[in-house]
Order: sequence, then structure tokens, then C-alpha cells
Amino acid sequence: MSDRTDKSGLDVDSALARFVDEQVLGPLGVEPQMFWTGFAALAAELTPKNRALLEKRDELQARIDAWHKDRRGKPIDMAEYKAFLQDIGYLVPEPGDFTIGTQNVDPEIATMAGPQLVVPILNARFLLNAANARWGSLYDALYGTDALDAPAARPGGYDEERGAAVIARGRQFLDETLPLASGSWADIEGSHDGKLKDESQYVGKTERGLLFKSNGLHIEVVFDPGSQVGKTDKASIADIVLEAALTTIADLEDSVAAVDAEDKLVGYSNWLGIIRGDLEESFEKGGSTMTRSLNGDKRYTTDEGDEHSLPGRSLMFVRNVGHLMTNPAILLPDGSEIPEGIMDAVITGAIGAQDVRGLGKYGNSRCGSIYIVKPKMHGPEECAFTNELFDRVEDLMDLPRHTMKVGVMDEERRTSANLGACIHAVKDRIVFINTGFLDRTGDEIHTSMQAGPMVRKAQMKSSEWLPAYEKRNVGIGLRHGLSGRAQIGKGMWPAPDLMGQMMIEKIGHLDAGANTAWVPSPTAATLHALHYHQKDVFAVQKGLGEVPGVDALLTIPLADGVNWSEEEVREELDNNAQGLLGYVVRWIDQGVGCSKVPDINDVGLMEDRATLRISSQHMANWLLHGICTEEQVMDSLRRMAAKVDEQNAGDPFYEPLSGNEDGVAFKAAKDLVFKGVEQPSGYTEPLLHHYRQVKKAG
Repeated sequence: MSDRTDKSGLDVDSALARFVDEQVLGPLGVEPQMFWTGFAALAAELTPKNRALLEKRDELQARIDAWHKDRRGKPIDMAEYKAFLQDIGYLVPEPGDFTIGTQNVDPEIATMAGPQLVVPILNARFLLNAANARWGSLYDALYGTDALDAPAARPGGYDEERGAAVIARGRQFLDETLPLASGSWADIEGSHDGKLKDESQYVGKTERGLLFKSNGLHIEVVFDPGSQVGKTDKASIADIVLEAALTTIADLEDSVAAVDAEDKLVGYSNWLGIIRGDLEESFEKGGSTMTRSLNGDKRYTTDEGDEHSLPGRSLMFVRNVGHLMTNPAILLPDGSEIPEGIMDAVITGAIGAQDVRGLGKYGNSRCGSIYIVKPKMHGPEECAFTNELFDRVEDLMDLPRHTMKVGVMDEERRTSANLGACIHAVKDRIVFINTGFLDRTGDEIHTSMQAGPMVRKAQMKSSEWLPAYEKRNVGIGLRHGLSGRAQIGKGMWPAPDLMGQMMIEKIGHLDAGANTAWVPSPTAATLHALHYHQKDVFAVQKGLGEVPGVDALLTIPLADGVNWSEEEVREELDNNAQGLLGYVVRWIDQGVGCSKVPDINDVGLMEDRATLRISSQHMANWLLHGICTEEQVMDSLRRMAAKVDEQNAGDPFYEPLSGNEDGVAFKAAKDLVFKGVEQPSGYTEPLLHHYRQVKKAG
């Protein structure tokens, strides 16, 4: 049992209490007794409301389950189904015309369009890499990935042939983005050659070269005749550096395994290090120790001699957890665990107050805002609760109203079906809506679990509800004035090694009107930035048409009349089981919440809890409706355990699954499937947290 401290009736882990008192409140000049008294009062008032919202989720689910059971085997009449959902309060009336009122939003969110990173907050090195991904080398991104259509680099030092192909592609980008009045960038022979067709694209001189601007994003052309690349280039261009990850989400939620005070303290400490600007991480590379820290700003001088700077770092959001989970880091007076979302809001909000007060080395928001992404909310009442929670934290920290901005993840069915009302509930602090295919699919399966067997997982992408979901998210956001004030986002490209394919497909997110989209790495951010030079998203948004109605969104992806062969069932179970085990074994045994996990075809995919939710719910659904048997599921789990062991053979910390069915990780994987129907909203967190705590206890 960890050392505990009483704080105004809250039973707090002592290390966490010390961190808050000394490192968070101390620099703010906030008296700890006053803070903890206010925190205790806030928790006492809001915890029952939080619990009531979760009870409503369960009550709605029970009524939907009963409705489907009563009609099992009959086709769903959409008019009847919609009337039922309205009658039980699952569907609410849409609000009338309104425009969001959010103020003091940084340009990276409001008026610029570009890539967004999501990074596990527990890994300081990854967090620093992401924060520093505001600027990325196009030459490095092209040289080291399959985004360049040229022979791969030969091993053993710099490959000049590959380098020449990179340079040619770079010149092509410059010709397309910063066209010269005459001729090509390939023809210039010095840093002062060539006049731009549009002189307004020129910004000034940096320490290393020239700075330009296109579609609101900056481009630095670096000249260095002494560098390996510059000395072979007739214009001495050594690199093209792109403004890339405009924003980054430091994630306390799906991409981390944080189950207790020890884990939460790492996350909160790293967030404080980002806000203060002094986060550092040392690591071994190539036999020597390297230390990573936050980049400074990029300085430039205009032709008139005026000196300016551009941010050297991504604008940072922090993603709190949703309303479901509790955490033992703080116990309430009745001995129960505090709702983790309440704890996250108070502590990340208090840390953010240091930025608002200008206490950091660099500063995050130049507009005095704290940016918090709130996931997994079900409908407008839960959004309104978040609004009230943020009000209370602002009052506790003496922050102006609506300092704490909210990003709403549109990833639950009740939220996407009532999106206008959800936006309305947070209309004066909303800065972001984003779709999440995997979580949304998990909720699609769970909400309609009793309706019948679902289509195969791969077919979900061609289901009727999905395009309606994506189009409604953009259309409803635009209808309520998010363009120019907030981000309308799209989900993750999951394959960090398949950058060539990403460059073909991900421009579709801009065509759909999204002014940001998630990428899995700083390199991917640099490459995806090319898309935002190709398309002016804000112009695209102006030309978008009608918003699909709710009927398509509510069309359940049932596999009506399908009779799969035994081989097809086995193939689907294997696919789900392999992904499930590959992710769970790292989460439970090593506390890794997000990593590149090989899929059944050995393609590395970025996996987090959302991928696990869909796999486990899909298997639970097929089991419930007799598409497969318990024996078939266990057969798949056993065979895929051997495959996952093989895929992790090079990891010295890996604990094999095969022959270890009594082990904690295998038990967790089994429960996720066999107890999947009864999990709240199909979430994986309750079981994962339980088994991780068992593992940590030894």
C-alpha cells in the first residue's frame, strides 16, 4: 500500500500530493489548503453527477438491448427504430441555428490547417519528439521512407543516387508550391537567384536560409555549401524544412497504460515539463548518451530589417480520460476511488494555469488558453457535464471563464447522432471535433449487440453508417461556425512504414473538409504537410454540400442472410485474436499503451485501446449469435498466441503467451472476449486496468 496523505478529507497518494503542492501550486502562489478544500468540494458535488450519467448509459443500453431482443429476426423499420430512440432520450432534438462563441484560440487551431500528432504522455522521449515536430526535414522524410518513388537507399552511409532522387522531388515541390516568375527551382544556382511569381510568399531570412509561406504554412529553404547534401547541389540547398505538426495531443487516455498514482504522476510530471518548457530525456544511441529537450523558436529577419520569430514547437493539447474510469490515486471520503476524468481536469488544468500566468520557458498558448481533449462522451448531457467540470476548475484556479478549451472526440454513437446538441453544450469553449473510426465501430457493435451478427470487420469500412458519420462530423461542424475558429479533424493513419500509401490516401481528409488529421510520427507529419500545400482546406470547406440525415448514420451493419464458411469464420477469428493478443500482452505485461504492433500479415500498425475495443466486441458479437463457438475462439487464441510469441521473439522483456494460459495477459485477452457483452459500452479499460494492477502487484 502506498504512503497516503489526508487532504481536506481526500485520501491522496503522498507523492502525488507533494507534486501538486510543490511543483504545480508553488510557482502559482496558490495556497495548498485552499486548493484541496476546493478540490474536495468540487469532487463531492460532481462525483454523483458523473455516476448518474454512467447509470443513464447503462439504462439506455438495457432498453436498446430489450428492443432488439423483442424483434430478433425481423427487419428493422427505421421510422419505428428512430421513434423508439427519441422516446427513450437516446436521440434528442437538434438545437436551432447557433454559432460557437469560442474566443482566444491560437491560429494553429483556428486559422491554420495542418497535421496533428497524438503521443503517449508517459514516454518523455516520444513526447519531446512530437512537440519538436513543428518543423520537419522534407529531405529526411523522403530519404528514409517509401513516400519517394525511387530505389531504396543502399546501406553503408549516404547514397548519392537516392539523395539525387530526394533533391529532384524537393525541387518539384518548390516549383508547385513556390513557383518562380520564370524557370524552375532546378535551374537556380544560388540563394539569391530566382524571383517568385507571387512575391508575397517570401517572408524573410533565417539563420540558415530563406523563409516562405504557402496556404498559411511556412517553408524554410536551407542553404549550406559545406553540408553533405549542399556541397553536391548547384544551388547549395541542403534541405527543405516544412512547418509540419501544428498541434500535438499529449495523451493520458487510449495510448497509455496508467492504472494508479505512480503511472498518473509520470503523466502529470511530463505535462508539467512541457508547460514549463524544461522537460528533458537522456537515452543511449550508437554507444553514446544523447539528451533531448524542447526546441527554441525559429527566428527570421524581414528585408526591412525587422526581427521576428515563429514557434519552434507544436501547440500542445492534453487528452484527459473520459467519464467512465476511476483511479486509486485519490480516494473520496466514502473510500471510493475518484472519477479519473475529474482528477485529470483539476490537475492538468492547474498545470495549464502556469502557462496562462506566463511561467514557462517558451509558453504554449499565445492566447492564454488551456487545450484539453475530452474523449468517449455519450451525448449532449455528458458534454454539458464536462462544461460544468471545466467551469469549476476555472473557479478553483481563478482562471477567466472558458480559459479551458475542449476538444470533443466524436467517437460514440450517441454523440455522432446528436452532434449539433453536443457542440451546443460546449459552444463557448469548443476548439475541436474529431472522428475515430475504431472506437466509433466498437460502440456501433456494442450498442446494437443484440440486433444480430455484424458484418466482418473489413466490411465495416463500406457500411452505410460510416460515410454518413464522417460527412456529418464535417458538415455539422461547419454549420455551427467551426471553420476559422476550431479544428475539424480526421483519424489516424495506422501504418507508420507505409508512407507511400499514406500520401495517396490521406489527401482525402482535406477533400472532405478536415483542417487537421492524425499521423503516427513526426516523419509522417512532415510528409502529410505536403497535402496542405496542395489544397486550401478553408476553400474546400466553403464548397461542401448537404449534411447527410441521421437515417444512414443509424443503419446497423448487420450481416443479414450471410452464411459464412468455417474457413471464413476461422479467418475472421484469427485476425481479431492476433490483434487482441498482440496488443494486450504489451499493455498488461509491460505497461505499453500504444506501439507499432505487427498485424496477422506482419504489417506494423499503431495500436491503442480503440483497436482492441473493436476486435473484442466483434468476437463477443459473433459468439453471442452463434456464428462461432467458445471452442473456436479458444482455438484461435491459442494459435495466435504462438504467432504473437514469434513476432515478439526479439524483445528481451517479452513474456510468452503460449503455454501460459494462466498468465495475466492471456486471462485478460480471454475476458475481453467472453465478458465482452457485459462490459460498459464495450470498453476495454475496466478489464485492462484490473489485470495490469494484478500484474504490477506481482
